[in-house]
Amino acid sequence: AQDRGLEAVTYAWREQSFVPAETTWEKPQGKNPPLVMKKHFQIVGRGIGLVIGCGTFPTWNTYPGLFAALSTGNAVIVKPHSNAILPAAITVRTIRAVLAENGIDPNLVSLCVATKRTVTQALATHPAVKSIDFTGSNVFGQWLIDNCRQAQVYAELAGVNNIVIDSTDAYKAMLGNLAFTLSLYSGQMCTTSQAIFVPAGGIETEDGHKSYDEFCADLAKAVERFLSKPEVAHAVLGAIQSADTAERIDIANSGALGKVVLASQKLDNPEFPGAKVRTPVLLACDAADEKAYMEERFGPISFIVKVADTAAGIALSERVVSTHGALTVGLYSTKQDVIDAMTEATWRSKVALSINLTGGIFVNQSAAFSDYHGTGGNPAANASYSDSAFVANRFRVVQRRYHA
Repeated sequence: AQDRGLEAVTYAWREQSFVPAETTWEKPQGKNPPLVMKKHFQIVGRGIGLVIGCGTFPTWNTYPGLFAALSTGNAVIVKPHSNAILPAAITVRTIRAVLAENGIDPNLVSLCVATKRTVTQALATHPAVKSIDFTGSNVFGQWLIDNCRQAQVYAELAGVNNIVIDSTDAYKAMLGNLAFTLSLYSGQMCTTSQAIFVPAGGIETEDGHKSYDEFCADLAKAVERFLSKPEVAHAVLGAIQSADTAERIDIANSGALGKVVLASQKLDNPEFPGAKVRTPVLLACDAADEKAYMEERFGPISFIVKVADTAAGIALSERVVSTHGALTVGLYSTKQDVIDAMTEATWRSKVALSINLTGGIFVNQSAAFSDYHGTGGNPAANASYSDSAFVANRFRVVQRRYHA
């Protein structure tokens, strides 16, 4: 989280460093003395920044907007999710202390704890608020975009992250990588894969041909094996953050969304007896069952979608991203032409692609100063952590000039 915050500060400094503090301007006048002007350029923040936190990542998704706004000359109000107030409160307290130590009014950064959405809406539409950073649901995110016309809204919303499986020369390693991806933080990461597109005719591996059904069974076994040790399971799964997510898991477990390949199990964590711990649920369905998999099912719920062939899987991936958004997609293939086709599809749909991940890097992990989190080019997010566009519209340049 701190890396992402520092990354935003770095981009903000770079963009502002392009603006000279002052210059002398001369215009020749032939035989007459030249016109000479002295010009000064002052960077001024647009106005108050409002950062609306989420319940699952109260620092990682808060720090980029918080520090981008602050480092471009804006006061910031942090409005945390009601389920994750403490991390935001500690952050704001620390920033206020640092500001005071440096002779700056600590009220430059403040915390707003509001349980009613109407309070957040009133705050977001206040004329003094000029930028809003939001991570959360499509419904409220779109409300902010539609109604907060006085502000620039940077929104990370829902999406359907997906992976296309074509072929592999490291079958077990691929399954292990996928098992970790689907298990990490109980699928409650905005980058977790939800749909896995597998050809109806199966895939080729170094161990021979694997049918669609074999792949489904093998992935289920890989998840079970990965989570078989309680200490590993609890460290990787964490806990279910909300009752809504637990309800979605129960619906998936019932078979209402597809054939249950692996049912979610309840685990008891002796260190945190009150925690709701659930293992992933894997569902099998056909590509035609779009109502099941073509919307975000937040939590440890994944669909193994049977597609006609690899080309159909790539086309479906592109359509899902373009229509519903995604922060990540993945591909497993030993064929360069398939990799090229998938790469071009991600250029059109504007989504980050991970290819043949089998080691210690996973599709749902994003590193500051190395990975762009989101592109701002599909419905899942209208901004990226971090790029120039994430910071450049948070300040203005106000000049003054006079005869030298």
